Amino acid sequence: MKSLQIILLIFLSLFRAFCYSLPLSTRGRWIADSETGRPVKLTCLNWAAHIETMIFVAKVTLMGFNCIRLTYATFMWTRPDYGNKTVAQSLDSLNLTQAREGIARNNPQLLNLSLQDAYEAVVDAIGANGLMLVLDNHVSKPMWCCAREDGNGFFGDMFFDPKEWVQGLTQVASRFKGKPQVVAMSMRNELRGPRQNLPDWYTNMTEGAKAIHSTNPDVLVLVSGLNFDLDLSFLNTTPFGLTLDNKVVYEGHWYSFDFTQQWQTQPLNRVFRQWADEFQREAAFLITGDNAGVNQADNRYFNCLLPTVTEKDLDWALWSPQGSYYYREGMAGPEEVYSAESGFCVNVEGQDNVHGSSCRERSKWSHSGDWSPIQLVGSELCLKAVGDGVPVALSTDCKSPWATWKPVSDSMLHIAAMDEQGNSLCLESTSSNYPSILTRSCACLNNEANCDPQSQWFKLVPSNLS
Repeated sequence: MKSLQIILLIFLSLFRAFCYSLPLSTRGRWIADSETGRPVKLTCLNWAAHIETMIFVAKVTLMGFNCIRLTYATFMWTRPDYGNKTVAQSLDSLNLTQAREGIARNNPQLLNLSLQDAYEAVVDAIGANGLMLVLDNHVSKPMWCCAREDGNGFFGDMFFDPKEWVQGLTQVASRFKGKPQVVAMSMRNELRGPRQNLPDWYTNMTEGAKAIHSTNPDVLVLVSGLNFDLDLSFLNTTPFGLTLDNKVVYEGHWYSFDFTQQWQTQPLNRVFRQWADEFQREAAFLITGDNAGVNQADNRYFNCLLPTVTEKDLDWALWSPQGSYYYREGMAGPEEVYSAESGFCVNVEGQDNVHGSSCRERSKWSHSGDWSPIQLVGSELCLKAVGDGVPVALSTDCKSPWATWKPVSDSMLHIAAMDEQGNSLCLESTSSNYPSILTRSCACLNNEANCDPQSQWFKLVPSNLS
C-alpha cells in the first residue's frame, strides 16, 4: 500500500511562506498565482478600521501570516462628511485625547490626513511590508459590528442602501486599482437580520460583484452568505452563477458561540462531529464538489476548528491581533477579547527528542492507513508507545502493536496504539510552549466527564498542503 506522507499535528494551524506573483485568481477550488497556477494560501489577520475612528496604524508583524483583512465602512467613501474628516478631527470628535497623543508621537504624519488618505497610507505601508490585503466592507455606517438589527445587516436596512453600497464598492475598487498588494475585496461582512431573503441576496450580490470586477478586474471578489455568513447552503441548489474570469471566492464564518452549551456540557467528540457535519452542509460542500480563547467553549471550539481547516486546506483569517481599540460602542480603549491561538506539529530534534513545536520547520512522517506505523520520512524510525503516561520513543521496531496507529474516535482526533493487553493508548501532549509527546489511556473516549480529551487531539494530514 502506498503510504501517505503526512505532518502530525497537535490542534494546529499551518503556516507556509510562498513565492508568488500577483494578481491572484482561482483555479478549481484553489486560490492561485495567476501567472504560474501555483496555489497561494491566504493566512490573514483582521484589523478593524470600520468603527468610528476608522483608522488603522500599520505596524504589522509577520508571525507567519501573509495578509491583512482590513475592514472599512461604506460611508467613508460615499459621504464627504465622513471620508473627508481628518484623523485628528475624527479622534477629537470622540474625545480620544490619549489616542491622539499616541499617534502624534508615533505617526504624526497621519493626523492631518483625511480618513480616506490615511486608509490608503495604511494599505501602502502594509504592502511595503510584503503583506497582501483583503479590503472588507464591514458595515455602512461606522460602528461596532454585528448585532442582528443594527441597521447595517441586510439590503434595505436603515443604513444599508444597495445603490450606495455598490457606489462604495466601485470607489474602493477604483481607488486601489494598480496596487498589487490589494488582492481581494470582500463585498460585505455577515449579512443578517429579519430582512434576509434569497432573491435580494442574488440580485444585489451579483450587482456588487460585477461592479468590483468591471472596475478592477485584478482583485478576487469574496462572496459572503446569510445568517452572519454561517450559511452558504443555498448555493448547493442555486449556484451564484458568476466566475468573473476566475475571481470569485466564497467566504464563511464560524464561531464557538454557535455551539456554546454543547462545547461546555456534551462529549467533545460528539460535538466535534456535529460541528463538522454542519460545516459540511452549510459551506464545505463548495470545496468538495479568526492566544487561547477566553472561556472553555472558545478553547474547545478552536481546537476543533484548526484540524478541520487544515484537513480541508482552507484559506483563513483570524480576528484579531490588537489588544484594544481606540473607541468601540461608546467606550474609549476597550480590550479585544477575541484573540488567536496556534498549534504545533510533532517534530524530532536530534536523534530521539519527539516534541511539539512550530510547523514552519516540520518533520515529515508517513502513514499507510489504520494500524500502520507512523514513520519518520527518510529513516527506519517510527513512533512507538512505551506506556501509559510515558513519552513516546523513536524505534526501529515498527511492526509491534505499540508502534502501529489508528484514529479511534468519532472526531478522528484521537490517534491510538495498543498495549500488550489490547488497551488503547492515545497520543497526548503536555501543556507548555514546547510540549512533550506521550501516550495515555484513551479513557476520555468513554468517560469524558472525568477528563478533558483536548490534550489528546491530534490530526494526520498530507504534508503537501498549501
